[in-house]
Amino acid sequence: MILDRFRLDGRVAVVTGAGRGIGAATAVALAEAGADVVIASRTRGDLDQVALSVSGTGRTALPVPSDLSKPHECAGLARAAIERFGRLDIVVNNVGGTMPRPLTSTTVEAMEEAFRFNVSSAHALTVAAAPHLVASGHGAVVNVTSTMGWAAGRGFAAYGTAKAALAHYTELTAWDLAPRVRVNAVAPGSVLTSALEVVASSKVLRESMEQATPLKRLGDPHDVAAAIVFLASDAAAYITGALINVDGGLNSPNLDLRLPDVQEAGA
Repeated sequence: MILDRFRLDGRVAVVTGAGRGIGAATAVALAEAGADVVIASRTRGDLDQVALSVSGTGRTALPVPSDLSKPHECAGLARAAIERFGRLDIVVNNVGGTMPRPLTSTTVEAMEEAFRFNVSSAHALTVAAAPHLVASGHGAVVNVTSTMGWAAGRGFAAYGTAKAALAHYTELTAWDLAPRVRVNAVAPGSVLTSALEVVASSKVLRESMEQATPLKRLGDPHDVAAAIVFLASDAAAYITGALINVDGGLNSPNLDLRLPDVQEAGA
């Protein structure tokens, strides 16, 4: 049965940034497909809520409160999976994000922080997990990049550049870890998470973004989670080094920050 290839029974996944939004939806979706999950984010209360949802599927979640801006804490999640479950099959590098800001206000330190949070953290966990993923026989890594990793818009120099780096990192590591481990990525567009709370609270802004999206709606975290489950499963057994856009059909940003020209800003 083709649906059997989407099952993850007996496998173990690590999901970063799993306290809310895309990470939380992904952790529960992986559990619904049969996997036990190690879930990490900064806030213990958020993780406990996700763990409760996972337990409702009949699977087990191990919450690991972590400061995922520190790559060594990301790397430690691989060890946590082995110590608790004895194996590791799937890594979902979901942690990341950087607040948009004008280019002339983007310091070198802000750029380096964006890379550490969006790229170095993923690299640290991927390298730590690699031996276990190889041993699994079903090893899969899914990186969460962004539409802003390929689309150009004002205010996203640090975030978009870091996400573009993560997308190319996906292609490079797919070669490095083939044929035993597959590495793919998803690129979400505008998804209704806490990061877009200002959009959800503004009817005018939300409608503007929806109208600029071919599918005429903003994304739901479960839209992204479904793509991640696919890439993590044997249904995608012949896919590596790929990036799936989960963005409603965007070919340009649907959020205009209305930043002035540099000349107008007096820079």
